[in-house]
Amino acid sequence: MNATGTATSAELRGSKKVKRKLRVLLVEDNADDRDLILRELRRGEFEILSNVVQTADEFREHIRTDCPDLVLADYNLGQWRGTETLNILREEGCDVPLILVSGSLGDVTAVECIKQGVTDYVLKDSLARLPVAMRGALKEKELAEERKRAQIALAQKVEELARSNRDLEQFAYVASHDLQEPLRMVAAYTQLLAERYQGKLDPQADKYINYAVDGATRMQTLIQDLLAFSRAGRQETGLKLTDFNEIVSQAVKNLQAAIQESGALVKYEHLPTIWANASQLQQVFQNLIGNAIKFRGPATPAIQIAAQEEGPEWLFSVADNGIGISAEHSGNIFVIFKRLHTRQEYPGNGIGLAICKKIIERHRGQIEALPRDGGGTIFRFTLPAGKSTEKQETE
Repeated sequence: MNATGTATSAELRGSKKVKRKLRVLLVEDNADDRDLILRELRRGEFEILSNVVQTADEFREHIRTDCPDLVLADYNLGQWRGTETLNILREEGCDVPLILVSGSLGDVTAVECIKQGVTDYVLKDSLARLPVAMRGALKEKELAEERKRAQIALAQKVEELARSNRDLEQFAYVASHDLQEPLRMVAAYTQLLAERYQGKLDPQADKYINYAVDGATRMQTLIQDLLAFSRAGRQETGLKLTDFNEIVSQAVKNLQAAIQESGALVKYEHLPTIWANASQLQQVFQNLIGNAIKFRGPATPAIQIAAQEEGPEWLFSVADNGIGISAEHSGNIFVIFKRLHTRQEYPGNGIGLAICKKIIERHRGQIEALPRDGGGTIFRFTLPAGKSTEKQETE
């Protein structure tokens, strides 16, 4: 204020709260009720820009030309009902809140209206609650739009991640495939160098030649493993009804040399016939059985394979009595090239379990490794059940 106690023009402007403009479409066929509702609207916090229609045709025509921020509709409109505006809004792609303003509306009817998609309702003898209902409806719409934007952003991130993974798999496949030939040349000539000049040069030279041969050989193996991993992600799943007794039997045959050398016992029983890619799942069992033999303890390796149906999926288990794995490392072992032991202790590049994980996930399943009571490890993985038939016990 100035010295005379009169408010300045700047203070007067600051004291006036700027109202939010709100375009409201009122569906009402009673002139007195229409005037009461509009008068109540103007008392609220919004600057109301209103239009009034009575018939369904008028409502549809207005929605087509100017979709409002909010619709207020009487429940009983003579030849039609206010809830019918919902269908028109959906048909015309106008996603705005709808508040019913009715003289009377039973609890059962009110609940049914909300189920259909009405945002809220206000009785005409309680119009003072209308601004509150409008604020709530607009807030609910804002939250819904935020959720929709978040879902769209998440879907875009998922697609970007999937595209990035595809690009990485393509790069790994091309790189590992194209590197094979030059590496084959390096390995061949270093091995030839070792054969021709071993012992003819000084001991230091022999040591360097051995380093070169060993490095080239390990690089070849690494590239071959990387190629196998990338192929596991690029192959078509090609599902068909697969007898798991047969694919486990074939995996055991492929490992016959290692089984005979270690004296391992492999048992499996009641395995199902379900939709799967036989060659890929055979690789999974071959890797898991091979790991059980490789990481065996002092006792004769004993490997038990079982399966049980749990709702919409089958749970498979491959249990062994080997050296086991600690709980803290149970998740890391599925990471590509992750090793828990040195190459001197156990050979390999740490690719087998990563391939198993990729194959199982491509079959819409999950795989995990857990310490086994009494020693050893149990690998468990799920596959969608589909159609299955039980088979007789096989050993």
